[in-house]
Amino acid sequence: MSNQSLRTPAKTAVEQCLNLQEGESFVVVTDEKRQAIGEALYGVANEITDETTIVRYPVGDQHGEEPPEPVAAAMTGADVVLAPTTKSLSHTTARQEATDAGARAATLPGITDGVFLMGLDADYEAIRDECAAIYDQVADADEIRVTSPQGTDITLEVSDRDWREDTGIVHEPGAFSNLPAGEVFVSPTSGDGTVVVDGTMMPHGELTDGQTVRFEVEDGYVTEIGDEEISDQIETAAGEVGDAAYNLAELGIGTNTAVTELVGSVLLDEKAGGTVHLAIGDNHAIGGDIEAPLHLDGILREPTVFADGSQISLPDAGV
Repeated sequence: MSNQSLRTPAKTAVEQCLNLQEGESFVVVTDEKRQAIGEALYGVANEITDETTIVRYPVGDQHGEEPPEPVAAAMTGADVVLAPTTKSLSHTTARQEATDAGARAATLPGITDGVFLMGLDADYEAIRDECAAIYDQVADADEIRVTSPQGTDITLEVSDRDWREDTGIVHEPGAFSNLPAGEVFVSPTSGDGTVVVDGTMMPHGELTDGQTVRFEVEDGYVTEIGDEEISDQIETAAGEVGDAAYNLAELGIGTNTAVTELVGSVLLDEKAGGTVHLAIGDNHAIGGDIEAPLHLDGILREPTVFADGSQISLPDAGV
């Protein structure tokens, strides 16, 4: 796909979502598999500011893996960072240090040309309103329960952890978002119950024809998972960091009503309005205290969510 065809979503990302201004320093972080998107973002940004840089590094082995030090340094030194990469930089110290230093940043983990075109063709002001509506229903809750017809029934303790809104509007110093955007999320302190993923979960992509991934959670850690490939990923990470790899890392609620079908991309599918995703592994960059070299999201198509016992109103899923 040509850079010209990617120009419209690139303009949305650079201008509407990140609000890049003349004189600001801008860094695109990418790799060889996402270079076309990286170059499209660079091209748009270079028309706005002369301080534009593109940094490319080899594809990592795992989502949440730290980038090379020169890449991290480039991120920390920039006013604005966009990171279309194969493996996610969202839950990394490099990203967190960049935003702590005042950078406005958005990551696009696993982005494809198709997802870039579809996911950035959205009204991000409307998505911000959907996020606010969910946030108002959950922000003061101590306990969240999620159920689904497929068999999910898990209760999560939130305690003093802050809920965060991923609106796609990244205009303030230190602000951060995924793109495509649209979720309200929290890093729970604990949880107990059963999760049955029926939407999307890597490495499988979209689950179809009744396929599901089931895992059990006790005291905030995954104790059993009914999928060999995913279990192998977690066990490999556990060889480096121990039980942290089994941490129940995140609960997220999708708010992007422009996403009307799952496509097998976690980046896009977890944003679909009315879905819920739960993640395993790292949460230190989203309000938790666990560092692990993976962050695996599993998406539920038909969740019901209760905040302190009261059912909350979710956006229409349509997926």
